[in-house]
Amino acid sequence: MELRSPEAKSCVLVVDDDVNIRRLMIAALKREGYALIEATNGREALDCMRATHPDVVLLDLMMPVLSGWDVLKERKEDAELRRIPVIIVSAVREPEIAAAITSGGCAFLPKPFDLEALSALVRSCVSAETV
Repeated sequence: MELRSPEAKSCVLVVDDDVNIRRLMIAALKREGYALIEATNGREALDCMRATHPDVVLLDLMMPVLSGWDVLKERKEDAELRRIPVIIVSAVREPEIAAAITSGGCAFLPKPFDLEALSALVRSCVSAETV
């Protein structure tokens, strides 16, 4: 497990093909002091996860190149990536949500989302990882 100093900021990887949604999430989380990384598709997300080991990932399901579903599948097969909590942020609705959570998501935030709910879920996942 990677050790961080108390001064280190938690790192959040924001993955969404919609630039406006990424910017919105990044702006909200930046105000709370998180270090942020962004990816525009699932392939970039997996590369970033392997290179930076973020504390939490915000993941859209419907993306080009490699979908969020594919990211969840590949994450499940990789012992290192499985340790990284994933919050699914998607417009996809039931019954797909249950499948996404079963595939490795730790939480679900429906689009359109509330910024306070986004922040609370990120805080919850980061806190759970540091316990």
